[in-house]
Amino acid sequence: MTKVLANALVPIFFGLILGYVAGLRGMMDNQNIKTLITFVMSVAVPSSLFLAIARTPRAALREQASTALVLAIVYVVLYAVSFFWTHSREGLSVSDSSVVALTLGFPNVAAVGLPLLASVFGPRAAVTVATSIAIGSITVSPITLAILEGSRRDSGGASALTHIGISLIRSFKKPIVYAPLLGMAFSCAGLNLPSYVDRSFAVMGSAADGSALLLTGLVVSAQKIEIRGGTLLAVFFKNAIQPALAIGIAMLIHLSIDQMRYVTLISAMPCGFFGVVFGRDFDSSPRLASSSLIASYVIGVGTLAAWIVIVNHLG
Repeated sequence: MTKVLANALVPIFFGLILGYVAGLRGMMDNQNIKTLITFVMSVAVPSSLFLAIARTPRAALREQASTALVLAIVYVVLYAVSFFWTHSREGLSVSDSSVVALTLGFPNVAAVGLPLLASVFGPRAAVTVATSIAIGSITVSPITLAILEGSRRDSGGASALTHIGISLIRSFKKPIVYAPLLGMAFSCAGLNLPSYVDRSFAVMGSAADGSALLLTGLVVSAQKIEIRGGTLLAVFFKNAIQPALAIGIAMLIHLSIDQMRYVTLISAMPCGFFGVVFGRDFDSSPRLASSSLIASYVIGVGTLAAWIVIVNHLG
């Protein structure tokens, strides 16, 4: 088990630390990272996700409906709890609360999910990773964008539901959302990619793991940390409550053991960086979001290892 944990976690935290040190020491610019974000989220990760699903037999995709339901509930529940807690108890504005809620509710599956689940469970878990990213991209992400856009002075009189609807439509234009859906269409149609097309996506997708980890480290290196009661409670929600909730819901709907393990470990991953990146574009950068982001990775060294042990004993 020690070797399994080392093989799963050391490469991930090595990539994160590498990006963090590079940003902290000025070896890489941790402020102007839009180009790197575009490459990771629009080219490398979508290529990897598309190929993972397009190669998957139709029968293997049938399990994903229940898995997607569990993930959607897990994401939305923690998002809602985090939003109302930070707005009512921490005194944050609506826009700042939405940034914190997205940071906690949507794990960093894009950077951590692919290498972690592949290391622990093998390549068969890639389909669930793709599903988890798509679910987060069409649920809590557009809600956050809608709240941030609605907080702008020039948002007009449009209702919140209108903003959410517009943001949801926009989310389907993002490669990281439509790439898994396109891969699903290929799989369901029983189509086989030509070898040169398959190889082309494989070349671009091979950069996903390292570049996503490096990007996360860069994002974290630009944040300020403030450890207090709210930060520790936020990390407790993310690193402990969310995966526990995933296990509970998965058991309630009788999800298969394999899928239960996948959704639990996905939920146990540290905070995602989407909230911090979105917030910066809308001048909303709450200290609680950045502090929770950093703390969840520091504490995640232990909690991720613990959850790997737990899920391997399920069943």
